[in-house]
Amino acid sequence: MSIKEDREKDVELIEAAKQMLKSRFREGKHHVGAAVRTKSGNIYAAVNLDAYIGRVAVCAEAIAMGKAVSEGEEELLAIAAVYADSPEADPHLVSPCGMCRELISDYGEQIQVIMPDGPGLFRKKGIMELLPEKYTRE
Repeated sequence: MSIKEDREKDVELIEAAKQMLKSRFREGKHHVGAAVRTKSGNIYAAVNLDAYIGRVAVCAEAIAMGKAVSEGEEELLAIAAVYADSPEADPHLVSPCGMCRELISDYGEQIQVIMPDGPGLFRKKGIMELLPEKYTRE
């Protein structure tokens, strides 16, 4: 795959996350959208589930990954998350939280995370770059 094709796929993934959030945004409920691309080429997108009791909230990345895995996908290649604070706002890329970094790495140490790199720009990093010295059971 060429650099241009790879970048186009990344933009497609970001747009899937944005479209999901725009279509499902709900004040106090859904402020983050995420999308994951699998080895088969499928994209799964989701929104976060906020909760009055913060500990039971579920991140959009976890839900997007859960959708992919539930549909039988076994290899996740890339993930992107976006945030908006109102339905009119243009969602912008955000980095995954620490818990999501742990979860993402549990489903593939080669997964690429698409992250912000300045206004309108993005970069990719391997999940293990974002989570050095990962916790393991060993």
